[in-house]
Amino acid sequence: MAGATLSKVSTRFTLQDGVYEQLQQALMWGQFEPSQAITISSLASEFGTSHMPVREALRRLAAEKALEIGSNGSARVPAVSRENLDDICLARLSLEGTATEEAAKQATVEQINTAEALSKEHARLGDAGDVLGMLRKNQEFHFAVYEMSGSKVLHQLILMLWLRFGPYMRLLSDHVEREIQNGKTDDFERIHRQIITALREGDAKRARAMMREDIQTTRDLIRTLLTPAGSVMRG
Repeated sequence: MAGATLSKVSTRFTLQDGVYEQLQQALMWGQFEPSQAITISSLASEFGTSHMPVREALRRLAAEKALEIGSNGSARVPAVSRENLDDICLARLSLEGTATEEAAKQATVEQINTAEALSKEHARLGDAGDVLGMLRKNQEFHFAVYEMSGSKVLHQLILMLWLRFGPYMRLLSDHVEREIQNGKTDDFERIHRQIITALREGDAKRARAMMREDIQTTRDLIRTLLTPAGSVMRG
């Protein structure tokens, strides 16, 4: 698993929940390739556990549609396609736009400052060429905003969508890495800054619009990396 940072677990809590949480984060950060097979034995070895907690974690992730389980019990990361990308993003636009709109109505100065710090760190890591670190901070920024909404239901639903979006994050990370290696940079913080400004001003409609633009911009970029049939265009 390229770029993975899984660590061994040992306590009773982490045997069940720690394996699940680490795999959950790894999937959302795009640390698995689309269609990649995942074996219980290899994960158990990385985590330093028996097969049971890994099997349970994979089962939970499959129930959330983050993984697919074959008839032989093996797990696989879902394949990617433009159709599925558009479907996931349609739901993201609705839920994350709503969460951001609600956040603008009740966010505290402290919460907004925290989100702004995450956004700046996201941009710094991008400028430094740390693609995986940048994507992690991007996720932390987004969820910091969604938590401001005060809605646990929205947060849970958005989390499930980000799990399904994981394979596309891998495509995005590979693309950004190539761009940086070719000397191309971008203003990684532009839309985030506008979201922060809208939150500070309590402009709910503007905050919603900018979050939707952020999602749409990412979707449109990833679409260019996929052929109509769903295979990945390299180079």
